[in-house]
Amino acid sequence: MFYIGIIIICLVGTLLHFTYEWSNHNKYVAIFSAVNESTWEHVKICITPTILWSIYEIFKYGFSGKYLVAKSLSLLTIIVLIPVLFYSYTLFTKKAILVIDVICFYITVICSQLVFQKVIGLGAMPSIYIWLGVILLALEIGAYLYLTFNPFKNPVFKDPITHRYGLEGHPCEHNHKH
Repeated sequence: MFYIGIIIICLVGTLLHFTYEWSNHNKYVAIFSAVNESTWEHVKICITPTILWSIYEIFKYGFSGKYLVAKSLSLLTIIVLIPVLFYSYTLFTKKAILVIDVICFYITVICSQLVFQKVIGLGAMPSIYIWLGVILLALEIGAYLYLTFNPFKNPVFKDPITHRYGLEGHPCEHNHKH
């Protein structure tokens, strides 16, 4: 099921790149879909299917402290790896390249799932790790829900096409403003 999870997360994440547009810019869909081309929105469309895949994982592994640690580290992998891979390769290419972006997305999904598998396979964990995992998971989910509507004004959240942030970064929103 490990490989099936990777495939499902990759497919759903790819579809989530388009669902905001397909929904006629529904703000509820914006919570879990890409609303612009910023790095953050690509992180988000990787997080969404990873969280959805959690439904299966909870049935398989049980909802435990170790599960929460594994999931928080899996999501942290996404939050860190997509920007690191993107900004690393564009440092050399000076521009985004779609094929490389897609490969980076898939590499991130694989690494995220590998981290989850490694942590869930560990033995008993000290309670401090579990508490840290719970806190990290709460922060990650909070950021996931908050930052589309209230993005920070830094390059990770800036749409490279419209040079705007969050919902205003979507090309249609940009056109309506002028």
